[in-house]
Amino acid sequence: MALSRKRRKIVLGSIIGLLVIGVVLAVVLKKREKPITVETEKVMRRNLTETVVANGRIQPVMQVKISPEVSGEIIDLPVKEGQQVQKGDLILKINPDVYIAATNQADAAYKSALAGEVVAEANLRKAEADFMRSRGLFESKLIPQSDFDQAQAAYDVAKAQLTSSDHQVDMAKASLASAEEELAKTTIVSPLTGTITKLNSQLGERVLGTVQNVGTDVMTISDLNEMEARVDVGEVDVVLIRPGQKARLDVDAFKDRKFTGVVTDIADSAKNAGTLTSSSSSQSQEATKFEVRVRLGEKEAFRPGMSVSAEIETRYRTNVLTVPLASVTTRVPKPPKNKNAAKSGTARSTASAGSTNAVLSEKKSKEAAKPVEVVFVVEKNRVKMVPVKIGICDDDYWEITDGLTEGQEVVSGGYKAISRDLEDGRKIRRGKPADKETKT
Repeated sequence: MALSRKRRKIVLGSIIGLLVIGVVLAVVLKKREKPITVETEKVMRRNLTETVVANGRIQPVMQVKISPEVSGEIIDLPVKEGQQVQKGDLILKINPDVYIAATNQADAAYKSALAGEVVAEANLRKAEADFMRSRGLFESKLIPQSDFDQAQAAYDVAKAQLTSSDHQVDMAKASLASAEEELAKTTIVSPLTGTITKLNSQLGERVLGTVQNVGTDVMTISDLNEMEARVDVGEVDVVLIRPGQKARLDVDAFKDRKFTGVVTDIADSAKNAGTLTSSSSSQSQEATKFEVRVRLGEKEAFRPGMSVSAEIETRYRTNVLTVPLASVTTRVPKPPKNKNAAKSGTARSTASAGSTNAVLSEKKSKEAAKPVEVVFVVEKNRVKMVPVKIGICDDDYWEITDGLTEGQEVVSGGYKAISRDLEDGRKIRRGKPADKETKT
């Protein structure tokens, strides 16, 4: 009986010992730091070209919208959309009947003014002859002063009437020229050699002139031999763009081809600058865009309105230190430790005012702290967080202007480790990160 009790105590003690050992091992394993799997890459010198990416449309360099200057009915429309036209070809004719009548009326008025001028000249000659006779008779004292004054007044009136007739002739001539010009505007010819890319009106339709109205947009003629990409660039990037910069273009209609271009023009004002001043919340959130024109170097069967994506080369760097784009992240710098803060509780209780000031100072320092760019440099099996200064970048690498030296090993992946998990002094293991395996 005593032996069985002793065995029970031994078994129970063994179980308790095993439990204690298990708990201790669990605590030790739990406290043991687990390394983070990362990818690394060496700091190397490369040549970088910074690009600005923008989207837009293909448009002709020369594009003219045809709107008549006079109103009326279209009686002749010898073109159709897509047709080639030469400069000077007839493209539109408006019913000229009203303008012919107006021209005839102006011509008759002009001829009447000319006849009136002839009459005024004859009256002036007669009045001048009467005045000369009256002056001779008056000097000989054969007529009274009143008759001489009457002859002189008639002469002055005749001269004024001739001057008025001259002005009326000029007015009638100008009216006739205006009527003839309006009549000529009923026939419209192509101002350039190109293609009818848009036709908005039909034969028999009435159109409005642009003299006193907005006018009817009848058609658009484009020179498809010279094309350009008109892309929208944000206000942050547009300051980097200059005329003459090279660009690579992807046109959606030509998927397997790359085109080249040169920047020719940059808009001086934003496309939607007016809408940003609106109180509407939806409009106030619109991004400010500037139109940039890129002349295409290749000739292809482009059509106006095709979608295009342009990569404009803005800045260049040669033989500079670089790291992968993923290597650079941001961290808020930790405030320096206050050695004077480690005092006894009694000292803190007797200096409540100083403690309050310390808390406020620490709060202000946290608010003033701004994130800085950092990379994680590999030192054996741990990382060191190093602040860096960055320059330009291309699609794959950042330029490092300060903080690193050539040949250093930096963490280049995965994204989760760099952006969140890694800290200064953290243990790592080189390999393929789990988040990258998931993505692939």
